[in-house]
Amino acid sequence: MASHRRPKQPSRARVSVLTAAAATAVALSAQVSAHAAPAQPSKDEVKAQVDKLLEEQEQAAEKYNGAKERADQLHKQADQLQDQVARSQAQMTELASGLSAVAADEYRSGGVDPSMQLMLSTDPDKYLAQASSFEQAANTQADTLRSLKDQQRRLDQQKEEAASVLAELDRSTQALNDAKNDVQDKLKEAQKLLSKLSASDRAAILGGGGTASRSDSRYDLSNLPQPGGYAGVAVSAAMGKRGSAYVWGATGPSTFDCSGLMVWAYKQAGVSLPRTSQEQATVGTAVPLSAAQPGDLVIYYGDRHHVGMYIGNGLVVHAPRTGDVVKVMPVDTLPISTIRRV
Repeated sequence: MASHRRPKQPSRARVSVLTAAAATAVALSAQVSAHAAPAQPSKDEVKAQVDKLLEEQEQAAEKYNGAKERADQLHKQADQLQDQVARSQAQMTELASGLSAVAADEYRSGGVDPSMQLMLSTDPDKYLAQASSFEQAANTQADTLRSLKDQQRRLDQQKEEAASVLAELDRSTQALNDAKNDVQDKLKEAQKLLSKLSASDRAAILGGGGTASRSDSRYDLSNLPQPGGYAGVAVSAAMGKRGSAYVWGATGPSTFDCSGLMVWAYKQAGVSLPRTSQEQATVGTAVPLSAAQPGDLVIYYGDRHHVGMYIGNGLVVHAPRTGDVVKVMPVDTLPISTIRRV
């Protein structure tokens, strides 16, 4: 008779091993699939991320502008102080030479007691005249010594001040480089995200990258108020740059960042503005939106990292961000921090 044996059941340990192996295979398969076909972000997701990066980039750009302005000031101050130190050192050398000449005259006189010199002199009148000269020389020596000490104190003070300025310049230069790197990093991140989209989607996200006519076509600019004085000159200058590209750190005449456009426009009117939007938020006097007039600076966001110029009829002209151009927008498009009349 044939022997019928029952199939051997796998052990519990073998079942566990097989189950674990299967689970591992599934997990590896899922990972391979994920690497093979990564999910593409949608246009809206990219836009949200790019908008955030470009806002952070503008914040970093204003930090860069402030650091650069301070570094430029410190460069000038350091140059002036170093010139002063050089002049003071030359004066010290001259005074020391004069003091040495007086001391040499005294040495050549032999250091003989004046009363003895008078007794030994064959010509007392001549000696008395010489004694008067010696007294004047002594007084001159004392004056020269005092001047030398005063000059040394000034020189030490100037050297100390120059060293302090140079140290601050080093710190400001580091801050400048840090801000510049931050800007470039944000732009690289944004560009990496945008590279995943079509050219038309990229242009749409960046504001069209387009012309002034395309950007401003929604607004009636035909009946804007015509202000006079320096405000009128500034408004006309800024409006004349519609369509010019936004470039961070630029102050014209063909490219601008937000605060750079304000600096350039008011410069055409003979008015000097500070370089950053944060500093511009402190110039002149504050006015409410209801009383805004053409030429007023409209500062945006809590940290005041963006600025535009009011042109009337509820509109401002501004340099928005990387990829966009100087154009007009409603004044309340962004959160207003303050409005300043220059």
